[in-house]
Amino acid sequence: MATFLYKLGRFAFRRRGFVVLIWVALLAVAGVGAATASPPANDSFSIPGTEAQKAFDLLEQRFPGGNADGATARVVFRAPSGEKMTDPENKAVVTKAVADLKASSPQIASVADPYQARAVSKDGSTAYILTSYKVNALELKDPAKDGLKEVGEKAEKSGLTVQIGGDALQEMPETGSTEIIGIAISAVVLAITFGSLVAAGLPLLTALIGVGIGISSITALATTLGLSTTTSTLAMMIGLAVGIDYALFIVSRYRAELAEGRDREEAAGRAVGTAGSAVVFAGLTVVIALVGLAVVNIPMLTKMGFAAAGTVVIAVLIAISLIPAVLGFAGKRVFGRKARRRLEERLAAGPDASAAEEKPNMGTRWARFVLRRPLMVLLVAVLGLGAAAVPAMSLELGLPDDGSQPVSSQKRQAYDAISDGFGPGYNGPLMVVVDAKGSDDAKGAAEQVRKTITGLDGVAGVSPATFNKAGDTATLTVISKYKPSSIDTENLVGDIRDEASGFKADTGAEVLVTGQTGMNIDISQKLNDALVPYLVLVVGLAFLLLMVVFRSVLVPLKAALGFLLSVVAALGAVVAVFQWGWLADLFGVEETGPIMSMMPIFMIGVVFGLAMDYEVFLVTRMREAYVHGERPGQAVVTGFRHGARVVTAAAVIMISVFAGFIGSSESMIKMIGFGLATAVLFDAFVVRMAIVPAVLALLGKSAWWLPRWLDRALPNVDVEGEGLRKQLEPTPAAQQHDSDPDAELTRV
Repeated sequence: MATFLYKLGRFAFRRRGFVVLIWVALLAVAGVGAATASPPANDSFSIPGTEAQKAFDLLEQRFPGGNADGATARVVFRAPSGEKMTDPENKAVVTKAVADLKASSPQIASVADPYQARAVSKDGSTAYILTSYKVNALELKDPAKDGLKEVGEKAEKSGLTVQIGGDALQEMPETGSTEIIGIAISAVVLAITFGSLVAAGLPLLTALIGVGIGISSITALATTLGLSTTTSTLAMMIGLAVGIDYALFIVSRYRAELAEGRDREEAAGRAVGTAGSAVVFAGLTVVIALVGLAVVNIPMLTKMGFAAAGTVVIAVLIAISLIPAVLGFAGKRVFGRKARRRLEERLAAGPDASAAEEKPNMGTRWARFVLRRPLMVLLVAVLGLGAAAVPAMSLELGLPDDGSQPVSSQKRQAYDAISDGFGPGYNGPLMVVVDAKGSDDAKGAAEQVRKTITGLDGVAGVSPATFNKAGDTATLTVISKYKPSSIDTENLVGDIRDEASGFKADTGAEVLVTGQTGMNIDISQKLNDALVPYLVLVVGLAFLLLMVVFRSVLVPLKAALGFLLSVVAALGAVVAVFQWGWLADLFGVEETGPIMSMMPIFMIGVVFGLAMDYEVFLVTRMREAYVHGERPGQAVVTGFRHGARVVTAAAVIMISVFAGFIGSSESMIKMIGFGLATAVLFDAFVVRMAIVPAVLALLGKSAWWLPRWLDRALPNVDVEGEGLRKQLEPTPAAQQHDSDPDAELTRV
């Protein structure tokens, strides 16, 4: 592989105009395709294999036009102090609001008058209009949303306090200035790392081109492949992250090759042949992690994973073709002025003087420190991550509702108003579906179900059964005493489902629990069930891939165990902040509660890919030095001398980008940003920078042990470039020519 990539790098450098033209043309074609494509369809969020989804499908069959998964909105009215919502003046305002809502949009399915639907609180202070739509929230058009807002504004002019909750008004979360700061920090880190604005700009430019092609392609193919507008979210974040990383490593290796006196074309070829090989395999690990999301069997998540994986493939192709081409145009400007002057002086003094003048950098000094005290460093790192992981033992998973929104948001205020006026369970009622097609007495079966559920602990009330036209299916609304996202409500759903087998035996009717709350509970359970299979698949395949890369059993094992340790520690930090409330004020967490159920799988997928990037780039350089004859300890130092600075820069960039999301007003996005930033911090600086060299120092030559039979069975992909180096061994005449300082200077 190294030889092939070496030739590709030289070709791209020589034919740089042609290569750049191809990528610009691809970007233009993808952009035109995205601009002319028909609008993508929105996902009807389905969760195959769950009881809630089975109930939704049944409702669509038995209640045609009922739109069980349609968007909902609650317009909550509160009377001024000393007044009630039953007062004639206030009642007239609400009645007018009901009429206005019905006429506001053809997408409205039903508008419930609170005075007929028993939606007025006992003390008369609060009332709400429940509005249902024919489409889900993603398909809701602006006139329908504007109608909601206008109703609220008119009612407020009469003196009532009005808040609107539900999923009909999906507001774009505010990320604040921290996201901009994160991007700015990334640019500054690149500039400091390279000391050249040109070299710093290349990773950003090429990453944006890759993301542009990826996102435009997703948009262009959205209708054909059934992709939704949300599919590109993960693709954009991951594509930008790995695009910067991969370009960073290629440019860094190119500069190192130039510093050794090679001409620009040869430096580009060797950079792509060595660092490019690591990029290819690092990209494969990310693709495995993203494609593996299909194990969860949530269609939208699967599409997001495949779309993001496609963007990663584009980032890899850009790194090994467009980067060497663009480097050809950059010329000497990949170094800053001072660096160019120092390089010219070193090359003029000859290779011996260059080696003698080279001072140990921070990476070299740190690696030597770890080699002197490997056991101490290992114990401190493992114990530190272990302490951070302790809160993860109390991890509670769930899906956030409006109760986790910022207190200043309208959704949260509507949520609190309903909780205060009616009880927390009214914010997320359960829908119980009674399929009485196999029952002799459908109404009797539904009544028995209602009475049994009413007697369960935690039930605040059950509505009378509502039958379809055929009279064979009924729905009941169950109000919990607890808030929708609580463990108590989850237990209540479990109790109702436990009674289902008894209903089936006694009446012949099948009972299913659904509704938004029921769906959230089933999603959480499905994600929990998929966690172990997903982990086994991703780590297992990556372990095999890393065995091929490193020709070792213990190095991939150490990489996988270190990753698991960093992820669990990051989850512990998330629990401490978002569930326990530690440092909540510092991170702007206004409401603690269960951790988003998608968080563990999401962190495993994203962080695993980035962690393996750092592992491959850092340890490949060590493996390269070891294969070329250095002692194990010296190989670790060499790997850190060449790779630590770049890996550190890549990690700081990722931490800055992810940390930018902590400033979001949306608790879910805030949690994702904090979790990913913390995981990268732990993995890059504790696992890769401390545990990896400490373990390699303790193992010595054993780290690179591979059984002979396995060595023969595994393909030799030559990631470290051993075969390439033998192929490029200079002849005596070439060595004499290379020793000429004037020749070396003309190459740079």
